Amino acid sequence: MWLGIDIGTGGTRALLIDERGGVRAGYTAPHEEMRMERPLWAEQRPENWWDAAVAAIRGVLAAAGVSGDQIKGIGLSGQMHGLVILDSADAVIRPSLIWCDQRSQSQVDAVNAKLGRATVLQYIANPVLTGFTLPKLLWVRDNEPRNFERVRKMLLPKDYVRFRLTGEFASEVSDASGTAVFDVVNRRWSYEMMDGLGLDRSILPACYESVEVSGKITAAVAELTGLRAGTPVVGGGGDQAASAVGNGIVEEGIVSCTLGTSGVVFAHMEKVAYDPAGRVHTFCHAVPGKWHVMGVTQGAGLSLQWFRNRLAPGTSYDALTAEAAQSPAGAQGLFWLPYLMGERTPHLDATARGGWIGLTASHTRADLIRAVIEGVSYSQRDCLDIIESLGVAINSVRASGGGAQSAFWRQLLAGILNQRVVTLQTQEGSAYGAALLALAGTGEYGSVPEVCRAAIRETDSVSAAEADRAFYEKGHRVYQALYPALKPIYEQIAAL
Repeated sequence: MWLGIDIGTGGTRALLIDERGGVRAGYTAPHEEMRMERPLWAEQRPENWWDAAVAAIRGVLAAAGVSGDQIKGIGLSGQMHGLVILDSADAVIRPSLIWCDQRSQSQVDAVNAKLGRATVLQYIANPVLTGFTLPKLLWVRDNEPRNFERVRKMLLPKDYVRFRLTGEFASEVSDASGTAVFDVVNRRWSYEMMDGLGLDRSILPACYESVEVSGKITAAVAELTGLRAGTPVVGGGGDQAASAVGNGIVEEGIVSCTLGTSGVVFAHMEKVAYDPAGRVHTFCHAVPGKWHVMGVTQGAGLSLQWFRNRLAPGTSYDALTAEAAQSPAGAQGLFWLPYLMGERTPHLDATARGGWIGLTASHTRADLIRAVIEGVSYSQRDCLDIIESLGVAINSVRASGGGAQSAFWRQLLAGILNQRVVTLQTQEGSAYGAALLALAGTGEYGSVPEVCRAAIRETDSVSAAEADRAFYEKGHRVYQALYPALKPIYEQIAAL
């Protein structure tokens, strides 16, 4: 059997699969809630990820009734972009600034001023964004100089867990692509970025392809978890690349839409290409020698989670979507802007703010909820349109993540995207992709696409009704007009 471990935002998921990709058992250990001490700040403790990983490994072995001796390989996945900094004793210096932390706009501006936007695109094929790892490191340098002086190694979330499992400082190309110090075209660290900003190259870990063995389980970890010492750990993938592997997005024509805390539209690319405006990200894929392009909505599932936690505590997501279905398409002229954590695609604006537009006294709670779901889906349409403009062929969209569990949301998504929306037999996402990468990386299959063709099965699909397609084309145009109209107001709010 093979083990996939995903270090998510809300918890760590461990998943066991067999040689055909069949799921044998899964176990999730929750994380502490992210700390948000100020607007746009978001932190988690890496030590808590490690504790959760240990609990998840023990839990999945117990759930499957197997011993660690039966595990032939391990793959890792995790939330991208988070900054983990270690000192000379390999201790965590401060809590991690995670993917949705947006505090570093001044550092982004400083990078662009020093190097130039065109030079940055030349070095890393992407713009520097507040969500990426580099500006978080620079924020620590500028605001916590004593902590910065102690930095000896910089790791990503899953790679901190790798270090604890194996003792190796290592990353892999898909996750490293989201640091803003990685040369995506040539699949190596960008020493040009590091040197240009006066940063020490030695803080970067070794970098592997996603199926390469990056380390082995130590004796101490074997005793702690029940795994076998010497079990190989492959590079794995950032959560989006690993989820794409789990969804079979490893060949041309198939696109995924993952509706988790963030929302991601993801497409495989045989050859590297990137948006000159930097509205979507071009990263190395977890498939060796291939790339992917993705658009990101910061506050996708987060929008519905916020609504539930703040305005409908104790209500299930199923109940919320059932209530939304009582509202007509368009939610009686109500629009939701999902900018609860600023926005990436297509606006690249950390100052953007969320909210309902078009609210009247006649609107019901069902309208509010439906508008949230439609607004998130419109934002995913923005992502899809840009990806298509890069010449990516799209035959169908494979939906996954919490939002895709809802038949109502899938049908609505098909109408807004104007695509056939497909669901898969296995809905395990990143942890499943990490396990498949371990399966490929230990020699059971010749390639990642070969593993995916053997393991992944479509089970259901929905297509856009003509009336929905026509209505949502009009609605999307209204949605797209709202951000430009409000952008000057967002800047005024940020200045208060």
